[in-house]
Amino acid sequence: MLVLQLVQIGLFSAVAMGQQQALGNVGVQDATVTGALQIENGRAMLVGNTTVTAKDHTAEIALDRGGKVLVCATSGLHLSPGKSLPGVQPLMLSLDRGAIEVQMAATANDAVLTPDLRFVIQGAGPLDLRLRVSRSGDTCVENRGSNAPILHISDTFGDASYDLHSGQHVLFEHASLKEVVDHESSPCGCPPQPVVSVADAGASSSTLALPGSAAAAQQAAQEHPFPAAVSQGLAPGPPVPAAPPGAVHTQVAATLSFDAAAPAGNGAGAGTTPDSTSVPAGSSPAPAAPNVVAIPAAPANPPADVRAEAPPPPAAPSGTDLVHRIGHFFKRLFGQG
Repeated sequence: MLVLQLVQIGLFSAVAMGQQQALGNVGVQDATVTGALQIENGRAMLVGNTTVTAKDHTAEIALDRGGKVLVCATSGLHLSPGKSLPGVQPLMLSLDRGAIEVQMAATANDAVLTPDLRFVIQGAGPLDLRLRVSRSGDTCVENRGSNAPILHISDTFGDASYDLHSGQHVLFEHASLKEVVDHESSPCGCPPQPVVSVADAGASSSTLALPGSAAAAQQAAQEHPFPAAVSQGLAPGPPVPAAPPGAVHTQVAATLSFDAAAPAGNGAGAGTTPDSTSVPAGSSPAPAAPNVVAIPAAPANPPADVRAEAPPPPAAPSGTDLVHRIGHFFKRLFGQG
């Protein structure tokens, strides 16, 4: 009887799970996934409320409704399904900190959230959204595309609002809709992935590398040594190269001393030295060299341990010698010595 009840409970749970529409899937090698999910062929099937945290590189979420969401390195994104409606299932994306890129056919029931702002889509249309939130709350938003829908942005803790039209690229400083940089130039999405050409890989080939592949990546790395991902805390910085083993480094040690009370002849005080010559008019005299005292270096092989002993104190005079000295003194006094 107990086994039958367990089987019935298992079947009911499987049916309930199957009734929930999957939101999408992401590779388990690219991100850490928590929440309602199923693992199939190395990919996590996102079912219900799910959190996707990218590892040290960009994680791509393939949406079942069509489109994709790129979660930039070390960023965390919460996905929640909306109320089931005829047609496309609504989707709510919530970004705590980091950056994402959303490319999908958006509807008026979709929403995007940050800790301080709420993005509501004003009508259906192709959405190509780049969004980044820094530690200080600065929110960079780029609504790409000439046919992109208008995004109505409202303050979660206030009454301020802002309408972001297609093609706009703005920055809300400290997540304030009243402090807007209208023509922002920094990228809002994920940093470009480096492309390695045949020449960079060290392979020999008669075909030259395509322009803009490795050359563009190298030029960008030279012009911008600190990518946006590193400066925003989305990725660790490059490691500091260690010195090769066995490398010999030149080290110079010297002790300099200066005596202000030394006579002018030694070159330490004011005035001229005995060897000084007259300087023609119009030319500046050479500065006097400071008094440098070279301290001899310690011997390479120090001598054995030598203990210095103080000389023994003189012996105290005996009583007999003291009496003789007193008698001799009186003899010399009275002229008898």
